[in-house]
Amino acid sequence: MSERLSNIIRRDSRFTPAASLNVEVIADFVCPFCFIGKRRFDEALHAVKGPSEVSWYPFQLNPAIPAEGLSFEEYLTQRFGSTANVQPVLDYLTAEGKAAGIDFRFDRLRHVPNTLAIHQLMLLAESRQVDQSALAEDLLSAFFEHGRNIGDSDELVAISDVHGITADDVQEAIKEDKIRQLVLTRERHVRGSGMSGVPGYLLNRRLLVVGAQSTDTFVNAFDQAMFGVGTDALLSPALH
Repeated sequence: MSERLSNIIRRDSRFTPAASLNVEVIADFVCPFCFIGKRRFDEALHAVKGPSEVSWYPFQLNPAIPAEGLSFEEYLTQRFGSTANVQPVLDYLTAEGKAAGIDFRFDRLRHVPNTLAIHQLMLLAESRQVDQSALAEDLLSAFFEHGRNIGDSDELVAISDVHGITADDVQEAIKEDKIRQLVLTRERHVRGSGMSGVPGYLLNRRLLVVGAQSTDTFVNAFDQAMFGVGTDALLSPALH
């Protein structure tokens, strides 16, 4: 494993038994493939029924986006030239999402946020022992299925309240510079390890699965990470 990728693991992390699964999910909250990947990953976890620990690490697809975000139309124009250019991709994502139980509603999207504050909230959730995956599910659903501006503090408060995170906690997560710097440091380590896109799933610190893989692929990767079964076909060179 590369030295830099080792640095993204919590320094107080516990030894992972061979039959257990420790996963670091590397994702962003305006990434539709991350939503699809999460649903398939969750299905694979349910299938193996083994003990697992899942934590989330930050990756901003658009770190240079203005702090206030962009309109969805402007965002698509800047990235793809026009909405028409990306429509086939949106149609493909809608179909793939439907198969994963996701109702992508790109017609409801009006605003694409800068996601730094959202990653800060996720880090606070980790420190408060809140289920990060459950919070991530609600954040992704709010954005992609309901068109909510998840970069807005009021929206983050409303979503977080369900998970026992108070409005004061949310404001702390957004405004606290130490949290912001830790998120940025973790992201630098992730990028420095060779990650250039998301989603990514680091399994037991030895196997990196990249992309919204099929449920069967995840299950096979879990077996390999826990028991050494299978081949190293999914092992990223960045981990060597």
